[in-house]
Amino acid sequence: MRVEKDLIGEMEIDEDVYYGIQTVRACQNFSISGRTIELYPHLIRSMAYIKKAAAMSNQSVGVLDQEKKDVICQAVDEIVNGEMKNQFPVDIYQAGGGISINMNVNEVIANRANELLTGHKGYNCIHPNEHVNMSQSTNDVLPSAMKMACYFYIDDLLISLNKIECSLANKTEEFSGVVKIARTCLQDAVPITLGQQFSGYHSFIKRQIEEMKKLQKNCLSIVIGATAVGTGIGAAPGYTEKIYEYLPEVSHLAVIKVDNFFDGLQNADIYLKISSCLKGLSSGLSKIASDLRLLSSGPRAGFAEINLPAVQPGSSIMPGKINPCIPEMMMQVCFDVYGNDQAITFAVDRGELDLNIWEPIILKNIFDSFSILTNCITLFTEKCLNGIKANKTVCLKNAENSLSLSVVISSIFGYQVANNIASEAYEKNLTVKEVAVEKGLFNEADAAELLNPENLTDAVKMHHLLNSRTL
Repeated sequence: MRVEKDLIGEMEIDEDVYYGIQTVRACQNFSISGRTIELYPHLIRSMAYIKKAAAMSNQSVGVLDQEKKDVICQAVDEIVNGEMKNQFPVDIYQAGGGISINMNVNEVIANRANELLTGHKGYNCIHPNEHVNMSQSTNDVLPSAMKMACYFYIDDLLISLNKIECSLANKTEEFSGVVKIARTCLQDAVPITLGQQFSGYHSFIKRQIEEMKKLQKNCLSIVIGATAVGTGIGAAPGYTEKIYEYLPEVSHLAVIKVDNFFDGLQNADIYLKISSCLKGLSSGLSKIASDLRLLSSGPRAGFAEINLPAVQPGSSIMPGKINPCIPEMMMQVCFDVYGNDQAITFAVDRGELDLNIWEPIILKNIFDSFSILTNCITLFTEKCLNGIKANKTVCLKNAENSLSLSVVISSIFGYQVANNIASEAYEKNLTVKEVAVEKGLFNEADAAELLNPENLTDAVKMHHLLNSRTL
């Protein structure tokens, strides 16, 4: 055991761990969820990058000697390389401002750097506040690291989005010749192809990818150098200029200084924008998943227009029942993202005066949204979308039997005539085509062409057919 002392008093610390007294106090004070900052590796890595760049900057301006800089940088590299597992036990629910997060990182780096320099843990040569946190404040470190982490999380999400975009593009092409009935208000509408329906899903995902890329650029504007409230007090002269040279080199991110430090510390609206984009993405994903549940419903008493891959039995009591498990999983993830967005909204709204101190709950919810969406989209793509099959016969039968084919009659003979044909077809359980021929509106050949649901999926082709005939 080793003994550490702070403002509250002394404490014995297990010799096996690299964190120190402030981390232990945080663990004792905030034993809430069991969800620790260890679960957010992009955040830990981003904070480590900042600590390394800060050490390099402080050494460059003459306030930190070369030897201390070198061991701090080496300790940081070990964190980045994943060599410091189980050293970040602070619960994500904690006091405002995230001081416990910053000090957990500072203490791990300080103890390891001291060990590298002297052969033992402790702060006799490298101190977490004096050296590792030099020229910094939690108030500028944590929000800067959060933005950088968001950049990395978007990178992960884009990998999943590119997979689903590719899958939907393939399905759009595969289903291009599958004629079916469209539905509005859950009622029969005019014919479309299953490919056209999937093209809407595909276009939505492509648009989300572009929006995410635009947002990602905004994550590169950070507040490091602002220190406590935006004045830069406590930072060594020249430090701020240097850290914007070293941090891009260390992190491989083209980070830049925000236009106004005071704005950057007071306002957290960037997280509302990111969360809103995640919520928008979720709304479309949930809609796609819901559509797949409807389209695959049955198999004998539903739409049954598509078959989803069977991944597990769907009932503990009904043999042979297969549920749309993966779409249902997707929808529940999306519901969770909506809840996370609401919590983020409250946290951003409650920033007061010169600092928004609610970063812990913001980062918890926004990083969780990123993680569950990234994982879920990949599973949704691989276990559901890629294996969807079209029931072409069912799709075509529904299209041919639809009363909405009367729209062709309406364009030639007027709405009232078409309405009468549709009503009679419904009452007699006949097709629109059968009634139209029976009433003498079309001969068999004209009816077969003009009331062919496949032709109705192409407005240009249908316009040409109508204009090229004299009826």
